[in-house]
Amino acid sequence: MDRTATNSSGPALGEVPSTDLPKIAYGRGIRLFDVRGKDYIDGSGGPAVYCLGHAHPEVNEAIKQQLDRVAHGYRYNFTSDPLEELTEIVASQCGPGYQRMIFTTGGSEAVESALKVALHFHTANGEPSRRRFIARRRSWHGNTLGALSVSEFKERREPFEGALIPVSHLSPANTYRPPAGVAPTQVAQYCARELEEEILRLGARNVAAFIFEPVVGAAGGVVPAPEGYARLVGEICERHGVLMIADEVMCGAGRCGTWRALAHDGVQPDIMAVAKGLAGGYVPLGATIYHDRVASVLEERAGGPMTGHTFTAHTLACAAGVAVQRILTRDRLVERVAKDGPGLMARLKERLGDIDALGDVRGRGFFIGLEFVADRASRRPFASTLGLHQGIRRRSLDNGLICYPMGGNVDGVAGDTVIIAPPYNATPAELDEIVDKLDLSVRQALVELAAA
Repeated sequence: MDRTATNSSGPALGEVPSTDLPKIAYGRGIRLFDVRGKDYIDGSGGPAVYCLGHAHPEVNEAIKQQLDRVAHGYRYNFTSDPLEELTEIVASQCGPGYQRMIFTTGGSEAVESALKVALHFHTANGEPSRRRFIARRRSWHGNTLGALSVSEFKERREPFEGALIPVSHLSPANTYRPPAGVAPTQVAQYCARELEEEILRLGARNVAAFIFEPVVGAAGGVVPAPEGYARLVGEICERHGVLMIADEVMCGAGRCGTWRALAHDGVQPDIMAVAKGLAGGYVPLGATIYHDRVASVLEERAGGPMTGHTFTAHTLACAAGVAVQRILTRDRLVERVAKDGPGLMARLKERLGDIDALGDVRGRGFFIGLEFVADRASRRPFASTLGLHQGIRRRSLDNGLICYPMGGNVDGVAGDTVIIAPPYNATPAELDEIVDKLDLSVRQALVELAAA
């Protein structure tokens, strides 16, 4: 085996090859600057992470002050002010019932811990046979083996098939691309019924949890579940003793205009995973949050959940999270996302609406997806070999725009989407600039595609 060989099969995960990437120098607010001095407006907050933009002076100062005290007090030796403060903030944002949480170093680890909490709960509750998970196709939950197992993202799973745990994957709850023969208005009922049928097929005594993204991110190109779906799913899970896990790593922490994404649906999951907007990318941080009904069983019968790592509740990361969350609350930025999100979506529809290849614009708050199709009427996607999303990415970088294009949203191979997810404190002028540059970049990429 040639251990010096590099990947010659083209872009991985639908992204630009590393040899084509600019080198970052610094960031200020919504702008990033490469070492050549070129600036980029960050229209997607990277991968929907940077909720406050870059180099926010208050967050940077909080991090510096914490470093001067201690960077990391090992969680199993010490508690800390940042940990206790962040726990109080998150509990207040989540609402009644959510007092217990495990702070992790990112979203994949938060999802992995959510799966472990679910399994440990059932063991402590006297039902150790509940080992199976149910998830949905066209979903993404993370890169650890457990999180990857519950994900259904063909390109990212393929190298690891055979080592992943068995998981049932159901139809995506997508009204733009409903299951065959199902009317868009019936998607919620159909997908909920499909879940119950799978629970019954497996035997409820064998099912630990159902995990889903309230608004699917990278794997679907921002797909909000249809109205009523989450409530139906919650009722089914409760009826059969199955835990509901909400993966809000990408769509949560304010990104959709409510701190909990499922608050929009009036639903309380048993367990949720959050990450990206929790500390805004300043220091890696995620959290697994579980309801009192789960915590009471774990604490009374097992002393607590059996999960944790060296960097669990990392002190510096918690301090960054406290600073970010205080600013979001003080400046009412989640409310601002709820107020300005519909206007941003309307501007995107207006500016790009005459593009024949634009199939759908959807989302909530500052989490918006655009799907491009070869034929609007049939919703037929472009062939994957054409690489439209990669062309949009290249043109966007050329034009000084960071966005988040992805491929494979239709069947794991074909399908081109772009995610727009700006910082919550973006100004109206900055939002307009994002729309202008995306409009230009998409049109240029389509002209190139036609000429190829």
